[in-house]
Amino acid sequence: MHAPIPRRTTTVAALFRTALLTLFAALVVTGPLTVPAEAAGGDVTWTVRTAPNSYGSDRSSFAYGVNPGGRIDDAMVVANRGREPLTLAVYAADGYTTDTGQLDLLTADKKSVGVGAWVHADRTSVRVAPGRTVRVPFRVTVPDNATPGDYVGGLLTSLTQADDAAGINVDRRLGIRVKLRVSGALRPRLAVEDLSVDYHGTANPFATGRASLTYTVHNTGNTVLSARQKASLSGPFGWLKADAGAVAAPPELLPGERWKVTVPVHGVAPAFRLTATVTLTPLLTDASGSVSPLAPVRATTGGWAVPWTLLVVVLVLAAAGTAWLLLARRARTRRTRRENARVQNAVEEALRAQEARNH
Repeated sequence: MHAPIPRRTTTVAALFRTALLTLFAALVVTGPLTVPAEAAGGDVTWTVRTAPNSYGSDRSSFAYGVNPGGRIDDAMVVANRGREPLTLAVYAADGYTTDTGQLDLLTADKKSVGVGAWVHADRTSVRVAPGRTVRVPFRVTVPDNATPGDYVGGLLTSLTQADDAAGINVDRRLGIRVKLRVSGALRPRLAVEDLSVDYHGTANPFATGRASLTYTVHNTGNTVLSARQKASLSGPFGWLKADAGAVAAPPELLPGERWKVTVPVHGVAPAFRLTATVTLTPLLTDASGSVSPLAPVRATTGGWAVPWTLLVVVLVLAAAGTAWLLLARRARTRRTRRENARVQNAVEEALRAQEARNH
């Protein structure tokens, strides 16, 4: 007897809804903080914002410079815009950059080692009456052995509701970004890794083609960095250079993160051997929000751009020329042989005629 089949807990619609909720949470964390979150029933909304205090009265996020072993006390304000009481979970989580370049935060079941482990609200949940606000104090406690550099995460409020139709729990999250810069030696560094060239030729033997440069931007330092990017291709001795034009900047990468880049380059001459050059100018944001460019980082690699159509044309022409030369040579040889035979016959005829006269 077969065991009963368990109830399916996910559907395509549910997965799509979960993806939308994750994207919505990321947008709220990184974007405007006045956007309300609406519950599945459509009758519960709430917003979060920074509390006005000595750190500022109209902050878009929490940002601090702190020493190892330091402590910071601050607060978040939660407002219930709905008509029913609202109970929300409160927790902190580490941040990460998604494949779309947005900042997202780990879910409550994932372990945090930075901001999510150092930020502690004075409660794990908050109940907010309709039309009211609640101030949620929290403390940032940085370990004595914290490594200098940037740490990014967020302080979140979460409402989990069951979706019986989809068979899953839907988690709606609203949060505020928390960025810490632990004092000490800052090492802002970017590296270009796994640079490669893929040339795409054209059927026209005398036209240029296009190429794709693929590489990975790796934040090997201890600060949050973006970058200006430039890329180009050139033939031997730097000739026949083709620039990629404007290349979109990568998102701000947290320390240790990687971002894969593919850059199309047009007007590339099939010069057999190409040299690809990628230049990154790291952009560092200081505590005041000012952005400073750092020393450029360059990487090069080689690739092949063989003009196969032109080679075929050349080979065909070479083969035709060789065949013509061979045929011409054979024709000359045949003419020489015929001429030699004619001369030999004439000599023999003359000798026979001479012998006949002598007799």
